[in-house]
Amino acid sequence: MGLCAGQIRQGRAVAFHHFRHGFRRASTGNGRLKARLEHPVLGYSRWNHEDFKGAIESWYQRRFDVQIDKNAIVYGPSVIYIIAKLIEKWSKPGEGVLFQTPAYDAFDKLVEGAGRRCVRNPLIKTDAGWNVDWALLESQLADEQTKVFLLCSPHNPTGRVWRKEELARIAALCDKHGVALISDEIHMDVAFKPHTPWLGFGMQNRWALVTSASKSFNIPALNGAYAFIPDDNARNDYLFKLKEVDGLSSPSILGVIGMMAAYNEGEAWLNSLNGYVHESHELVRNTLKSAFPAVNYQVPDATYLAWIDLSPLNLDMQKLQSDLIEHFNVAIMDGGVYGEAGKGYVRLNLGCPRSKVQAGLEALIGAVKLQLAG
Repeated sequence: MGLCAGQIRQGRAVAFHHFRHGFRRASTGNGRLKARLEHPVLGYSRWNHEDFKGAIESWYQRRFDVQIDKNAIVYGPSVIYIIAKLIEKWSKPGEGVLFQTPAYDAFDKLVEGAGRRCVRNPLIKTDAGWNVDWALLESQLADEQTKVFLLCSPHNPTGRVWRKEELARIAALCDKHGVALISDEIHMDVAFKPHTPWLGFGMQNRWALVTSASKSFNIPALNGAYAFIPDDNARNDYLFKLKEVDGLSSPSILGVIGMMAAYNEGEAWLNSLNGYVHESHELVRNTLKSAFPAVNYQVPDATYLAWIDLSPLNLDMQKLQSDLIEHFNVAIMDGGVYGEAGKGYVRLNLGCPRSKVQAGLEALIGAVKLQLAG
């Protein structure tokens, strides 16, 4: 799979805490990118054409067996940008945006930065995985100040893939209480169980699916994301903000070409990556079970991120971080970055060669044993 960029030494420490994976991207798109760079002009570009939208449509047909409405597709410079504009559209300052925790820390920053209030819905951890607290969720959605549900599907960092019946239940609750829904699906392609895209589930039109090929195919430097916004008013308002207010409607031409090449030519590469990453999750499970039987790591449904619960060991997590760096030259993300619900966890990026995963596990086990022996 190639060298993991996420393992490049930063100062002295080898880093396992990046949000992206570090496998070399699929070589299928190299020729198209090189050919475009040989063109003497790198001018303004467009996204609202059949090549771009058709690549997305075909990907959803092949990968998820669903038919999308190409007229609902919009471009955006990033997933976070699109989500931010939709939150502005569907809520007012001081109103609540609900999301499930533990949560990607950008959600807190995004919501609070927009002057909205974070409404946290903690997931319930079981021996078999993570579940929704449905009673709490409905009570929070019923609050008249909750205006938007920011769903993460698959969920980051737990790796939970939501079942169709769960998504339909969420849609019914949002409709019942007049709450708009935005589904962040940037992790949808690295999944080990069937992922179901959010396409409304009978919900009224105040919903959107937002995603990108950037994480799965390791092309974030090329920039670009897209969304399905079925409501004409919301879509037109978003496009007005994108072009007339923010001046961002002309995408990076390399980003457009990179995404089309990924969707049109990169599926075999992605399937190989998914199999490899799943095996790495199994390595984490088996290695940790052998070293610390109390640590019940379960292979997630999706993502190249291992969300490891070390709370049964009663560790000083701050000391663990310092020991990893000082004694093992390794940096692994502390789960506390993801808020209160992440305390006692670490997040290990498995988007790298198996030898690097093994090295990270050995460092983690060594640092834990060093503390337990102290």
